Amino acid sequence: MPAFLHIKNYLLSEIHAGHWKEGDAIPSEQALAKQFGVSRMTVNRAVRALTDEQVLSRIQGSGTYVAQQKYQSTLVAIRSIADEVRMRGHVHRSELHLLERSKASDHMAPPFEVKVGHPLFHSVIVHFENEVPIQVEDRWVNPEVAPDYMHQDFSAITPNEYLMAAAPLQGVNYSIEALLAPRDIADMLQIQKEPCLVLKRRTLSKGQVASVVTMWHPGSRYQFAGSF
Repeated sequence: MPAFLHIKNYLLSEIHAGHWKEGDAIPSEQALAKQFGVSRMTVNRAVRALTDEQVLSRIQGSGTYVAQQKYQSTLVAIRSIADEVRMRGHVHRSELHLLERSKASDHMAPPFEVKVGHPLFHSVIVHFENEVPIQVEDRWVNPEVAPDYMHQDFSAITPNEYLMAAAPLQGVNYSIEALLAPRDIADMLQIQKEPCLVLKRRTLSKGQVASVVTMWHPGSRYQFAGSF
């Protein structure tokens, strides 16, 4: 395990054990570097990653503190597409197009914070609402977090439902943009040249990146909504 990831996991374990609570200051980077026998740059990488994930917050000239946790509200937002369809009183069905063991490429290694060649699972699933395709889910999964992913029946359970049970959520990063679907995605969604709403999401669990997923939705059939 890379040194920065070892430190990151240590910080997370201390927080989850309740040794450091919301608002508590964590040890300085210099103290952590001395404790683990590494450079301050290595410690900074771990702290910066947890800051990006909103687990820690840094105050200039003061220190680094345990941030106010927001994961509970995030859990509400991350729903299974099957649940969304059923809530509308409609019928959900999924169609598995790809399920394979793969390895992290130059493109996939950075978001997972692993080395090129690290084992990954990869799935592509089309979700239907009343037999109309509304989402293509292109998902990569870390086997260390969800080792039984390849053995799931994704006609009976969605990847989201499995991962929420197997890999309790610690954090999430996401973005939404409008893009024209490439030919293979357009074919699966049964559309022509139509803008899609594309949700890209990275979830974290057990001190590691659990999954990286890109979800394509036809703009004419889908919308994102929420309330606070």
